[in-house]
Amino acid sequence: MTDAVKSNDDSRSGIQVIARAAAILRSLKNESDGLSLGQIADRVNLPRSTVQRIVGALQTERLVIAASPDRGIRLGPEIGALADSARIDVLEMLRPYLVELARRTKETVDLAVFRTKRLVFVDQIPGTHRLRTVSFVGENFPLCDTANGKACLAKLSDTQILARLQEEQPSIAENAAALRTYKAEIEMIRSTGIAFDRDQHTDGISAVGAAFYDLQGDLYAISVPTPSARFHSHEKLLINELSRTLALIVALEIFRAN
Repeated sequence: MTDAVKSNDDSRSGIQVIARAAAILRSLKNESDGLSLGQIADRVNLPRSTVQRIVGALQTERLVIAASPDRGIRLGPEIGALADSARIDVLEMLRPYLVELARRTKETVDLAVFRTKRLVFVDQIPGTHRLRTVSFVGENFPLCDTANGKACLAKLSDTQILARLQEEQPSIAENAAALRTYKAEIEMIRSTGIAFDRDQHTDGISAVGAAFYDLQGDLYAISVPTPSARFHSHEKLLINELSRTLALIVALEIFRAN
């Protein structure tokens, strides 16, 4: 093997290790109790031996630590230090896009962040229609029957989705037919990037939603809630404008769709 070929192989191998380490770190997001090596391996689809080797290197750098003697691995203190030094003002970056989306649709636009089991509303641009929907910054919303919540769920594993359904919507989780229908809806969201709430969370209000990550791995969702009477005639416009906005946000390269 020539030196040039060997150098290229080493470079690809190094990139692969970095990608795998990043996947392992992301799998520990919001897992304050930690995960076992086997659980991490399942989430990132890697052999347990590979995960163990990478986790060992991450522990040396304090990027992960032992959660407790019997609780596996969790994110370490160095992650927080790095995040603080690199943190951007997400709300400030996103607000112009929310304002433009509200202007183009004339509807209220909400921004929420995913926090373990709920969505927390962090910004809102009111619509200009006389009849419009209004929520409150700081308000918590469920995941399973809201457009922004389902958009976030579609980014999670099937196991995590089932856990949320069991807590929020046990009638779906415990009914095989209803669960199949719900899973099919989640797969459609994963395919299109757009989620719907058609009078599910609140009678008379429907919405479209889309979710994305920032570079720290926080999961955000934009939703456009609309009185249902108007939603049916404006659905295509709302989908197109939300898709356009999501594409513009991801193009900033400080946010990502997956």
